[in-house]
Amino acid sequence: MTDTCYLVHGVFWDGPPAISTTSDGGRPVLRLQHLSGAFSETALDAGTRLGFRVTDRVKHCLGHTRVFSAAERRHVSCPDSGPAVHGSQCGTCRLADDTRLIHDFHRGGRVPAGLRDYLMQPHWLYVATFANGASKIGTASQPRKWNRLAEQGAVVARYVALAEDGRVVRILEDLATSGLGLSQQVRGAAKAAALTDPRPGVELNLLNRRRAEDVRTLLASTAVGGFAPMDEQWIRPAQAAPLCTAAARHAYPHGMDGGSHGFTLAALCGSYGLAGLDGTGLDFVVNLGLLKGRLVEPGEYSSEVPAVQEALF
Repeated sequence: MTDTCYLVHGVFWDGPPAISTTSDGGRPVLRLQHLSGAFSETALDAGTRLGFRVTDRVKHCLGHTRVFSAAERRHVSCPDSGPAVHGSQCGTCRLADDTRLIHDFHRGGRVPAGLRDYLMQPHWLYVATFANGASKIGTASQPRKWNRLAEQGAVVARYVALAEDGRVVRILEDLATSGLGLSQQVRGAAKAAALTDPRPGVELNLLNRRRAEDVRTLLASTAVGGFAPMDEQWIRPAQAAPLCTAAARHAYPHGMDGGSHGFTLAALCGSYGLAGLDGTGLDFVVNLGLLKGRLVEPGEYSSEVPAVQEALF
């Protein structure tokens, strides 16, 4: 490895202004950690060219998070720089990560004081729909209300309830899953595949509205307290629009676990980019989320053009 290598932490979206009624807000970045431990960000605006080489075939641990309050947390780098064995973490970092305890809090699980402070702030319940029509129920803390949906790559979403804390919102989330069969997760590979041929926006909006109405109807009959029903549509970032428009595209033809890559981004939805490869004149959907945990070396690299382009059709 050289001192020009970076560990990819993933794609993150900065939120729009606190008061925003347009879809112009929000900006995506690729967050990188230098081997020295310092962080930097590469903007992923439309027209950005990304060139990099994945230096090895290992998915590396991204460290863990300590939560001190609703507003304060700290990232801790992996002391061993070991391979990831649980998602994006090694076994040691997974056990040290405060956020892993979030999912059992509403079932009476014990959490540190700082994480409890974070969980006791207001949380939103939402229904998100993706490009293939798959929908999920999910939650977001008050400060991450907009960002969470942007980073998940939702095409349409609606907020259906505002809960007084993270315990109540997860009880409501489980109710929607058990009562309506709404999943709490949609796989990244399925989201990327759906964007190669998304369903029409009008159809997705109608589907999402019906799912949201179903959830609000269910919640109206629950004895659970501590929340208010909501009917608010999430504002999708403008940069995602070209990817969410119904059109046939191609899946990016190379794996992200090695090799050299280079392309120009025309749009971004979540961590899924609309990429142009030099010399093809074709649009590809590339999942930048697959770079999470990879060591990359930025440079003037280009993706290999498929030998037989007709095979893409």
